[in-house]
Amino acid sequence: MFPDEISHLAREVVEGARRRGWTVTAAESCTGGLVSAALTDVPGASEVLERGLVTYSNGAKTALLGVPATVLAAHGAVSAATAEAMAAGARVAADADLAVAVTGVAGPGGGSSEKPVGLVWFGLADRNGVTTHESRFGDLGRSGVRAAAVTRALQLLTGRLGA
Repeated sequence: MFPDEISHLAREVVEGARRRGWTVTAAESCTGGLVSAALTDVPGASEVLERGLVTYSNGAKTALLGVPATVLAAHGAVSAATAEAMAAGARVAADADLAVAVTGVAGPGGGSSEKPVGLVWFGLADRNGVTTHESRFGDLGRSGVRAAAVTRALQLLTGRLGA
């Protein structure tokens, strides 16, 4: 179902989390659940994937992840502050050891000079804190940006898991 690179990375996440005895969760906006789908494509994912949350709207980000409305108002949905709050909120909501959050502009519209199509922010939260990561994939088309974001999210998870 997924390209080989994504399938390989998803397998590494599941195996790495299993080795550590960790649970993982994902909070997704522009990827619409594709990170979670890639993980659930791996046999045994139920041992480590606690839940996946598609929080596409700002209301969902606030209601399900606890992203403060003030953060969204001040920084917008596509920002480091929002990715950080999404990741932290997902980890707490799922009581997971590790959370990844994805929020970005997949296109074709919706971009601006400040936040162009292809800009994606990632949050990675564990019990020690949260880090954010920015990627500017460029205008790869909606599917291309989403695939690149899934790949990057899985890379961040594997890196944190030491997989």
